[in-house]
Amino acid sequence: MDRLTSNLKRYLPNSLFGRALMILVLPIILLQAVVALVFIQRHYDGVTAQMASSIAREINYAIDIVDQAEDADDARRLMDQLSAPLGLELGLSEGEAVAPSALREFYDVTGGVIVETLRDEVSQPVALDMVSFEKLVDVRAATSKGVLRILIPRRRMNAANPHLLLVWMSATAVLLTGIAIVFLRNQIRPIRELAKTAAAFGRGRSTPFRPAGAEEVRRAGAAFLDMRNRIERHVDQRTNMLSGVSHDLKTPLTRMKLALAVSDDTLETRELSRDVSEMEHMLAGFLAFARGEGGEASAPTSPIELAEEVAHDARRRNAQVSVFAQLDTPENPVLEMRRHAVKRALANLVENAVLYGERAAISVRLTRKFAEFIIEDDGPGIPADQREEVLKPFTRLDAARNQNETPGTGLGLSIALDIARSHGGSLQFDDSQRLGGLRVTLLLPR
Repeated sequence: MDRLTSNLKRYLPNSLFGRALMILVLPIILLQAVVALVFIQRHYDGVTAQMASSIAREINYAIDIVDQAEDADDARRLMDQLSAPLGLELGLSEGEAVAPSALREFYDVTGGVIVETLRDEVSQPVALDMVSFEKLVDVRAATSKGVLRILIPRRRMNAANPHLLLVWMSATAVLLTGIAIVFLRNQIRPIRELAKTAAAFGRGRSTPFRPAGAEEVRRAGAAFLDMRNRIERHVDQRTNMLSGVSHDLKTPLTRMKLALAVSDDTLETRELSRDVSEMEHMLAGFLAFARGEGGEASAPTSPIELAEEVAHDARRRNAQVSVFAQLDTPENPVLEMRRHAVKRALANLVENAVLYGERAAISVRLTRKFAEFIIEDDGPGIPADQREEVLKPFTRLDAARNQNETPGTGLGLSIALDIARSHGGSLQFDDSQRLGGLRVTLLLPR
């Protein structure tokens, strides 16, 4: 059962519009098929059998007249007299035999009913030809004077224009289905807009959105807007609160620095001054991590130019940084992103790379679906079992990075991960095949 379900899901449409359209169209098609089948097999076939039975009685009457005639000439004279009243073209051929047969097109549905009715009700063997003449049926029947040939108008065996009912049914169904598709598309559009807006918000873009459509869709849209507003208010409140905390903490730190500046230069004052500087550095790093870049608007930016800019800034600090670029979409070389935020994330990754290694490389790849920034170094790397741990705020690996010798507060990777997630992307760690150290991949969707 599970296998059957999985196979069905493979061929069913994935989108809501496709599934709704299938739910709408399939019953109409099945209804048309059932009505057509019932109409053809019961009504149309029944009418055809009745009309063919009437023709069979006229053929039997003509056969009896021929058999009762004195000779073939007398039979032909009687046939000429019968043609007009019966509305048939009658002829007699001497010396021919009739082999029961039926020639008809494969798509002639009612032709089989005509053949069966004439064979059952005509008293003599008959041969039918429904192909040679477009609107006539050529019937040949055996008599005692020869072969009786009868040309019967096809309209006398079939209801006139029976296909019109099916044509009108099909045309009406197509018209109503088209109208329903238009209305269905209008109902699906607000859901698509809601999904598009939600995806954009997940990537840090606050796009305009107005709830529309059915009541349930409007309520879902209003709930999303309410949720987005609450999240934005929460971010603003957190930023303002941390800004106030930063301001309040900087005041006593400034007083401590002034007191240390006028104090005697001793070992204790130098150590205390270093502690104060470290506290300021940690406070600035924490504020930057908590605040992020939420207030920045997204704009089209060239990832390659951004990587070159980050590498140039690192080279100004005497770092060895190289850049490699691959552009798969030359017609669209930009990506919608918060430029300063992504630059901050790349700068943090490059700073870590050149801090714990001698060389670093930035590889940029821009495809139709994503932008990939790869930062590699020749440093000691990060053990595979600790790569999740280093993404936590204020986490540093003492075994590989001595806190007394290297600056930082352990927020660089956390800030980069936060920026990647705010764009709907990810941050991944691996071993560098090019330089032998750590390989960090910042992946952003387009």
